[in-house]
Amino acid sequence: MISEIGTICLILAFGAAIYAIIASVIGVRRGDNRLVVSARNAGLLTFPLLLTAMLLLLSALLTQQYQISYVWQVTDPNTPTIFRITALWGSQQGSLLFWCVLMSVFAFVALATQWREHRRLMPYVNAFTMASLAFFVGLVLFLENPFTRIWADAAGNPVGGVFQPSGTTFVSVDILAQSARGLNPLLRHIGMIIHPPMLYLGFVGFVIPFAFAMAALASGDLSSNWIKATRRWTLASWLFLGLGLILGGRWAYDVLGWGGYWGWDPVENAAFLPWLIGTAFLHSVMIQEKRGMLKTWNMALIILTFSAVMFGTFATRSGLIESVHSFAQSEIGIPMFVFWAGITLTGVVLIVYRRHQGHLRDEHVFAGIVSRESMFVLNNVIFVALTGAIFWGSFGAPIIAELTTNTDITLGAEYFEMVTPPLFIAMYILMGIAPLSAWGAMSIGRLGRALIAPIAITILVLVVLFLTGTTQAGALLGYGVVLLAGVVAVYETVRGAQARKRKHDESWLAAFVNIFGRNRRRYGGFIVHLGITVIGIGVIGSTLFQQETQRTLAVGDSLELGGYTLRLDTVDLGQIADDGRVMDIANLTLLRDGSELARIRPRLDFYPQAQGMNTMTIAGAHSTLENDFYVLLSGYEQTNPGDSTTLSATFKVYLNPLVNLVWWGGIILIIGTVISTLPNETAPARARRPLEARAKATA
Repeated sequence: MISEIGTICLILAFGAAIYAIIASVIGVRRGDNRLVVSARNAGLLTFPLLLTAMLLLLSALLTQQYQISYVWQVTDPNTPTIFRITALWGSQQGSLLFWCVLMSVFAFVALATQWREHRRLMPYVNAFTMASLAFFVGLVLFLENPFTRIWADAAGNPVGGVFQPSGTTFVSVDILAQSARGLNPLLRHIGMIIHPPMLYLGFVGFVIPFAFAMAALASGDLSSNWIKATRRWTLASWLFLGLGLILGGRWAYDVLGWGGYWGWDPVENAAFLPWLIGTAFLHSVMIQEKRGMLKTWNMALIILTFSAVMFGTFATRSGLIESVHSFAQSEIGIPMFVFWAGITLTGVVLIVYRRHQGHLRDEHVFAGIVSRESMFVLNNVIFVALTGAIFWGSFGAPIIAELTTNTDITLGAEYFEMVTPPLFIAMYILMGIAPLSAWGAMSIGRLGRALIAPIAITILVLVVLFLTGTTQAGALLGYGVVLLAGVVAVYETVRGAQARKRKHDESWLAAFVNIFGRNRRRYGGFIVHLGITVIGIGVIGSTLFQQETQRTLAVGDSLELGGYTLRLDTVDLGQIADDGRVMDIANLTLLRDGSELARIRPRLDFYPQAQGMNTMTIAGAHSTLENDFYVLLSGYEQTNPGDSTTLSATFKVYLNPLVNLVWWGGIILIIGTVISTLPNETAPARARRPLEARAKATA
């Protein structure tokens, strides 16, 4: 019954979404409020229907319903409960259903909370969100149904179908359990519990800002209302996507066994592209809010962001690219390409139409090259250039080569490491300069005077780094550029607190708290900049100063790297884990200056029945803020079976300085983004604060 009920829920959700589209458009055009409200109710109904379908599939995974093809594909009897849950998004069909549920959640919340405040826009918002949702539900229902069951024909061959095809019989669950494939070993990691949901929330969340932008274009309400309505939606989506990227880097660092966290893989880049464009949009909309400028550009940016989301989804799910991150080739490629091209073209046509009508005319002109507006535009240029360079290297050049010369080419990490650093340097320089500029006219001399103190502090830090052993010119240049952005963020925050303290005679702590309450967007943004600075320092340190070696050690032997000593103590072969995998584990001791620091246990995991890769290389690491000592077991040889003292093992060892700053910077970025999404303290609340303080003082 799970298959039948789940499929019926999908059918009803698909029908409700289609009805919501039609009723919204007809209702708003005719001025029929009852029809518009019924369309809203239909849109709201999609969430409980899709949630029910997802819970049914999750129940099937947890109760080992192997007669359902998806359950047979992604689990087996040895799969732990936690990975039965994460198997929900472990393959194409389940992840698409999960995607649909998340999209319906965003649509439900938007329709429930913003209907009255933005009454003119919401019918169109409903239509555009439901169009996106209907497309993905249609993919699940007609092409990638996770509720398909396994039947057997008269010859015993497996036959798929939700409802029992004629001439087929049931297949015993016990028989199917014996051949169940199990979850891909690459996905059996704690990061996979969080990484895909965060990434999907980021992808799916951009449907709301996109829908509001399209609604503004369709309705003709091209004021800043749509921006105000979507600011927190955009920030939340940007945050989730950024968190997903960071967690993906951590997963790659722990699981893929190559000593790094970012390999410029096409799937990594597919998720990075909308984050870059979304970042440009978040900066650019401030110009429209403050100065009434860049209206056309902002429309283009948010449509391009959602277009990048859809292209990335198409690229990773259609078989267009091959990657350890991507899904297998399937039938959804052509429909997804048509949908992506369709929404992008529709957005472009609407922008051109409204601009031709004069509705997207700017209210002010740029006052000078060093004004904050100009700085933000330069910032946008950098982000768009990064997007273009990464898109070309990941998709543009390979696809064109395939179409024109039938040649399969890949632009590797060398291309990205050559093209992107100058753009990232420019980005960090602008992060350091832009906060010190002013809206409207500003002289170069005034900006130069504002930069004196931050530059002096940055130089002082660089001198300390040089005196303590960092003498590489490229590293000092990189640290200087990145540090300037962080120094400016801290410097401006301290200046704001100092001004508040002087004006209101408050303590430093109270002044810091109150400036964040008054302008969470500005000071939360500084924390975001500080987080990106910390990430930049981690990237520079782990890239320029990484050390590596490969050695074969007999039991009792040691190797030296970067002042550390690594000793092989024993190797445990053939260890059986609870989930049935076989593990070969090396037991090593890490020492520094003769003192033991840690025991490290890199291992090889073998999955005899697993789908995809059946051998996993799991690193062992000793982590500090200073560096990671990262060890991989590459293989082993035993000259006398049964005698562990005759065993030798080969290890690949990395020393990754400052790599943990990448993760800590991500946490700081999250904190800053959360602060930025919170509403500012209201004027009545600010007025009550001194009265309450005096009351406490006299009590």
